[in-house]
Amino acid sequence: MIALIKAAQLILSLSILVVLHELGHFLPAKWFKTRVEKFYLFFNPGFSLFKKKIGETEYGIGWLPLGGYVKIAGMVDESMDTEALKEPAKPDEFRAKPAWQRLIIMIGGVTVNLILGFFIYIMIMFVWGEDYINNDDVAYGLHIDDRIEHFGFEEGDQIYSLNGQEIAEYNSVKRFIFTEKVNEIGVIRDGSKATVKLPVDFGQVLIDSNVREPFGMRFPCVLDSVFPGDLAEKAGFLKGDSIVSVNGKKAIFFGDAAKEITRNKEAEVEIGFYRAGELQSISLTNDANGRIGFAPILPSNSEDFNYQHRSYTFGEAIPAGFTEAKEVLHGYILGMRFLFSKSGAQQVGSFLTIGSIFDAEWDWLVFWRTTAFLSLILAFMNILPIPALDGGHVVFLLYEMVAGRPAPQKVLERAQMVGVIILIALMILAFGNDIVRLVTGKL
Repeated sequence: MIALIKAAQLILSLSILVVLHELGHFLPAKWFKTRVEKFYLFFNPGFSLFKKKIGETEYGIGWLPLGGYVKIAGMVDESMDTEALKEPAKPDEFRAKPAWQRLIIMIGGVTVNLILGFFIYIMIMFVWGEDYINNDDVAYGLHIDDRIEHFGFEEGDQIYSLNGQEIAEYNSVKRFIFTEKVNEIGVIRDGSKATVKLPVDFGQVLIDSNVREPFGMRFPCVLDSVFPGDLAEKAGFLKGDSIVSVNGKKAIFFGDAAKEITRNKEAEVEIGFYRAGELQSISLTNDANGRIGFAPILPSNSEDFNYQHRSYTFGEAIPAGFTEAKEVLHGYILGMRFLFSKSGAQQVGSFLTIGSIFDAEWDWLVFWRTTAFLSLILAFMNILPIPALDGGHVVFLLYEMVAGRPAPQKVLERAQMVGVIILIALMILAFGNDIVRLVTGKL
């Protein structure tokens, strides 16, 4: 059921993004009286789930949910259909239009996705506002991933500055630790300030070590729910039980308990807990994944943590949403530097990875936040100067506008072929990484 919910969210999100992106090409093409032969949601190699011709354009839905396309007459695109280009240009073809009109047609999709991403973030701020917690209110400090402890971090540290700049909110720490080149982190430890010196690019260290959550808030391991049919329920755990030890080792915080339980895969695990003020214990045999099936009370739902909420009028939501979108896009662009390393390339994923970032339950806030993020990514990736992407076409159009003559047709065709090969290689890499993650259970 979880997989179906995530798949439904992914398909709906992609449908919105793809249709609006392609409309960004389609509408200006129509305005400039350019013939559009096809408008498709998803790709349709071999056959289409639906198609209907209205006027000069065939509208359809393909069966392969990896994107979509508009086929514009007189344009070298990913279909590599160049036969018609051997004839003289017709007035309603893309190649017959002035360079400035072709440029507007090509950047239309990116423009729409960019505007859409900013608009969704603005509406999120207006409708939902935002929850946040100050660093001072992280009641129990931070849980530190074992793989970064050797840099000088300790369990319970509270981060108060990055590169000497004080950070007021906890969410800012999580955002900037991967995207900015952080080499110094100020922490509060046992009531005193200390400084942790880091490699020049700590984000790269995290990527190389496959550390996705270097820091997490420590919070008591109190069960909020026990999953029906899983080991915890069968063993007799109940909502409200407070775990304090695993195999005799102190584990009052969720991070500690989860780590100890995961370490003991397919082994006997004795868990000590309090129920109604009485210390009890239950022994069970762990599964192969090291998960017994419970969810803890999260900090956002706990009275121990002083979460606060900001509400915005529509006027206030515009700059707040704009700032949020700008920071998300800025962080993603900075994070692209990791792709040029071996470990960074291993993080590339296909639509399976994209689908995994949606929530296991249908939460409209999470859905729209994810869709806004994907819209900004789609805009940025499409404007990259790679042949076969919008950015590749833009490069050749800018060359034509500066040089006063178009690039030779053969050059366009060969560049398009190179771009298609690059995109296919990236798709193979992405699917290969996802298959590995599926096999190893890390997806």
